[in-house]
Amino acid sequence: MAALIVAICLIIDQVIKLAVKLNMRLHESIHVTDWFYIYFTENPGMAFGMEIFGKIFLTLFRIIAVGCFVYYLYKIRGKGFPRGYIACVALIIAGAAGNIFDCVFYGPLFSESTPYAISELVPWGEGYAPLLKGKVVDMFYFPLVEWNWPDWLPFIGGEHFIFFSPIFNFADACISCAVIAVLLFYSKCMNWGLEGPGNAIDEKKATK
Repeated sequence: MAALIVAICLIIDQVIKLAVKLNMRLHESIHVTDWFYIYFTENPGMAFGMEIFGKIFLTLFRIIAVGCFVYYLYKIRGKGFPRGYIACVALIIAGAAGNIFDCVFYGPLFSESTPYAISELVPWGEGYAPLLKGKVVDMFYFPLVEWNWPDWLPFIGGEHFIFFSPIFNFADACISCAVIAVLLFYSKCMNWGLEGPGNAIDEKKATK
Protein backbone atom coordinates (compact mmCIF):
# COMPACT_ATOMS: atom_id res chain seq x y z
CA MET A 1 0.00 0.00 0.00
CA ALA A 2 2.77 2.43 0.94
CA ALA A 3 4.72 1.72 -2.24
CA LEU A 4 1.58 2.28 -4.33
CA ILE A 5 0.87 5.61 -2.62
CA VAL A 6 4.44 6.78 -3.21
CA ALA A 7 4.38 5.72 -6.87
CA ILE A 8 1.01 7.36 -7.63
CA CYS A 9 1.89 10.62 -5.87
CA LEU A 10 5.28 10.81 -7.59
CA ILE A 11 3.68 10.31 -11.00
CA ILE A 12 0.99 12.95 -10.36
CA ASP A 13 3.58 15.40 -9.03
CA GLN A 14 5.92 15.01 -12.00
CA VAL A 15 3.14 15.13 -14.61
CA ILE A 16 1.91 18.46 -13.17
CA LYS A 17 5.43 19.91 -12.96
CA LEU A 18 6.37 18.86 -16.50
CA ALA A 19 3.11 20.23 -17.89
CA VAL A 20 3.83 23.60 -16.27
CA LYS A 21 7.56 23.76 -17.02
CA LEU A 22 7.23 22.78 -20.69
CA ASN A 23 4.22 24.99 -21.44
CA MET A 24 4.54 28.15 -19.33
CA ARG A 25 7.04 30.98 -19.06
CA LEU A 26 8.52 31.77 -15.66
CA HIS A 27 6.08 33.88 -13.59
CA GLU A 28 3.30 33.31 -16.12
CA SER A 29 -0.11 33.04 -14.48
CA ILE A 30 -3.32 31.24 -15.45
CA HIS A 31 -6.49 32.56 -13.81
CA VAL A 32 -8.64 29.62 -12.69
CA THR A 33 -10.82 31.49 -10.19
CA ASP A 34 -10.39 34.73 -8.24
CA TRP A 35 -8.88 32.69 -5.40
CA PHE A 36 -6.92 30.08 -7.39
CA TYR A 37 -4.16 30.63 -9.95
CA ILE A 38 -1.65 28.42 -11.72
CA TYR A 39 1.43 30.60 -11.23
CA PHE A 40 4.73 29.19 -12.48
CA THR A 41 7.69 29.88 -10.27
CA GLU A 42 10.85 28.00 -9.30
CA ASN A 43 12.10 27.53 -5.78
CA PRO A 44 15.90 27.42 -5.40
CA GLY A 45 15.85 26.16 -1.84
CA MET A 46 13.56 24.99 0.92
CA ALA A 47 10.07 26.20 1.75
CA PHE A 48 9.37 29.82 0.77
CA GLY A 49 12.63 29.95 -1.20
CA MET A 50 15.01 29.80 1.78
CA GLU A 51 18.50 28.44 1.13
CA ILE A 52 20.62 26.98 3.92
CA PHE A 53 24.28 25.91 3.58
CA GLY A 54 24.17 25.74 -0.22
CA LYS A 55 22.16 23.83 -2.79
CA ILE A 56 24.16 20.59 -2.85
CA PHE A 57 24.02 20.28 0.94
CA LEU A 58 20.27 20.87 0.87
CA THR A 59 19.69 18.23 -1.81
CA LEU A 60 21.85 15.66 -0.02
CA PHE A 61 20.08 16.43 3.24
CA ARG A 62 16.72 15.79 1.56
CA ILE A 63 17.95 12.48 0.17
CA ILE A 64 19.20 11.36 3.60
CA ALA A 65 15.91 12.44 5.21
CA VAL A 66 13.89 10.40 2.70
CA GLY A 67 16.18 7.43 3.33
CA CYS A 68 15.46 7.71 7.07
CA PHE A 69 11.70 7.79 6.46
CA VAL A 70 11.93 4.75 4.17
CA TYR A 71 13.91 2.88 6.82
CA TYR A 72 11.34 3.88 9.46
CA LEU A 73 8.50 2.65 7.26
CA TYR A 74 10.35 -0.63 6.70
CA LYS A 75 10.88 -1.15 10.43
CA ILE A 76 7.27 -0.53 11.47
CA ARG A 77 5.70 -2.85 8.88
CA GLY A 78 3.58 -5.56 10.46
CA LYS A 79 3.76 -3.93 13.92
CA GLY A 80 0.08 -2.98 14.16
CA PHE A 81 0.32 0.66 13.16
CA PRO A 82 -2.94 2.07 11.67
CA ARG A 83 -3.18 2.05 7.87
CA GLY A 84 -3.89 5.76 7.93
CA TYR A 85 -0.61 6.41 9.71
CA ILE A 86 1.28 4.25 7.22
CA ALA A 87 -0.37 6.23 4.40
CA CYS A 88 0.74 9.51 6.00
CA VAL A 89 4.36 8.35 6.23
CA ALA A 90 4.16 7.25 2.59
CA LEU A 91 2.81 10.68 1.58
CA ILE A 92 5.72 12.39 3.34
CA ILE A 93 8.19 10.15 1.49
CA ALA A 94 6.44 10.79 -1.84
CA GLY A 95 6.37 14.56 -1.35
CA ALA A 96 10.01 14.79 -0.35
CA ALA A 97 11.08 12.47 -3.17
CA GLY A 98 9.11 14.52 -5.70
CA ASN A 99 11.01 17.69 -4.84
CA ILE A 100 14.30 15.79 -4.73
CA PHE A 101 13.66 14.63 -8.30
CA ASP A 102 13.49 18.27 -9.41
CA CYS A 103 16.73 19.17 -7.61
CA VAL A 104 18.67 16.19 -8.95
CA PHE A 105 17.50 15.90 -12.57
CA TYR A 106 15.84 19.12 -13.77
CA GLY A 107 19.05 21.14 -13.91
CA PRO A 108 20.91 18.91 -16.41
CA LEU A 109 17.75 18.05 -18.41
CA PHE A 110 16.06 21.40 -19.09
CA SER A 111 16.99 24.78 -20.47
CA GLU A 112 16.39 27.71 -18.15
CA SER A 113 12.86 28.98 -17.71
CA THR A 114 12.60 32.76 -18.09
CA PRO A 115 9.77 35.31 -18.33
CA TYR A 116 10.48 35.43 -22.07
CA ALA A 117 11.14 31.78 -23.00
CA ILE A 118 9.60 28.40 -22.20
CA SER A 119 11.97 25.72 -20.97
CA GLU A 120 12.87 22.87 -23.32
CA LEU A 121 14.22 19.36 -22.84
CA VAL A 122 17.92 19.32 -23.77
CA PRO A 123 20.64 16.64 -24.02
CA TRP A 124 21.87 15.48 -20.63
CA GLY A 125 24.29 17.94 -19.06
CA GLU A 126 23.38 20.90 -21.27
CA GLY A 127 20.68 22.26 -18.99
CA TYR A 128 20.55 25.35 -16.79
CA ALA A 129 22.32 23.74 -13.79
CA PRO A 130 24.56 20.77 -12.95
CA LEU A 131 23.41 17.60 -11.19
CA LEU A 132 21.94 18.19 -7.70
CA LYS A 133 21.50 21.93 -8.32
CA GLY A 134 18.11 22.03 -10.06
CA LYS A 135 15.21 24.20 -8.90
CA VAL A 136 11.88 22.94 -7.58
CA VAL A 137 8.87 23.78 -9.75
CA ASP A 138 5.96 25.43 -7.90
CA MET A 139 2.60 26.41 -9.36
CA PHE A 140 -0.39 26.43 -6.97
CA TYR A 141 -1.32 29.90 -5.73
CA PHE A 142 -4.37 30.57 -3.53
CA PRO A 143 -4.82 34.30 -2.74
CA LEU A 144 -7.93 33.59 -0.68
CA VAL A 145 -8.23 37.02 0.98
CA GLU A 146 -6.57 40.37 0.25
CA TRP A 147 -6.64 43.66 2.10
CA ASN A 148 -4.59 46.76 2.92
CA TRP A 149 -3.54 47.28 6.51
CA PRO A 150 -4.74 50.60 8.04
CA ASP A 151 -2.15 53.37 7.82
CA TRP A 152 -2.16 53.91 11.57
CA LEU A 153 -0.75 50.43 12.33
CA PRO A 154 2.98 50.45 13.21
CA PHE A 155 5.42 48.64 10.86
CA ILE A 156 2.74 47.19 8.55
CA GLY A 157 0.47 50.21 8.07
CA GLY A 158 -0.56 50.75 4.45
CA GLU A 159 0.96 47.49 3.23
CA HIS A 160 -0.97 45.05 1.06
CA PHE A 161 -1.65 41.66 2.67
CA ILE A 162 -2.53 38.40 0.91
CA PHE A 163 -3.77 35.25 2.61
CA PHE A 164 -2.68 32.62 1.47
CA SER A 165 0.44 33.88 -0.36
CA PRO A 166 2.90 30.93 -0.60
CA ILE A 167 3.16 29.19 -3.98
CA PHE A 168 3.55 25.43 -3.70
CA ASN A 169 3.33 22.17 -5.64
CA PHE A 170 1.63 18.79 -5.32
CA ALA A 171 4.60 17.31 -3.45
CA ASP A 172 4.41 20.11 -0.85
CA ALA A 173 0.69 19.42 -0.47
CA CYS A 174 1.37 15.72 0.17
CA ILE A 175 3.81 16.54 2.95
CA SER A 176 1.63 19.24 4.55
CA CYS A 177 -1.57 17.15 4.51
CA ALA A 178 0.26 14.13 5.92
CA VAL A 179 1.85 16.10 8.76
CA ILE A 180 -1.48 17.74 9.68
CA ALA A 181 -3.25 14.35 9.61
CA VAL A 182 -0.60 12.81 11.88
CA LEU A 183 -0.88 15.66 14.39
CA LEU A 184 -4.69 15.52 14.39
CA PHE A 185 -5.37 11.78 14.25
CA TYR A 186 -2.18 9.77 14.83
CA SER A 187 -0.16 11.66 17.41
CA LYS A 188 -0.07 8.56 19.64
CA CYS A 189 1.70 6.61 16.91
CA MET A 190 4.76 8.81 17.28
CA ASN A 191 5.12 7.61 20.89
CA TRP A 192 4.96 3.90 20.08
CA GLY A 193 8.51 3.64 18.76
CA LEU A 194 9.42 0.93 16.25
CA GLU A 195 7.68 -1.86 18.17
CA GLY A 196 4.14 -0.70 17.47
CA PRO A 197 1.08 -0.17 19.69
CA GLY A 198 1.19 -3.66 21.22
CA ASN A 199 4.52 -3.02 22.92
CA ALA A 200 3.35 0.36 24.24
CA ILE A 201 0.22 -1.25 25.73
CA ASP A 202 2.29 -3.99 27.38
CA GLU A 203 4.62 -1.42 28.92
CA LYS A 204 1.64 0.55 30.25
CA LYS A 205 0.21 -2.59 31.89
CA ALA A 206 3.59 -3.41 33.38
CA THR A 207 3.85 0.01 35.04
CA LYS A 208 0.45 -0.53 36.66
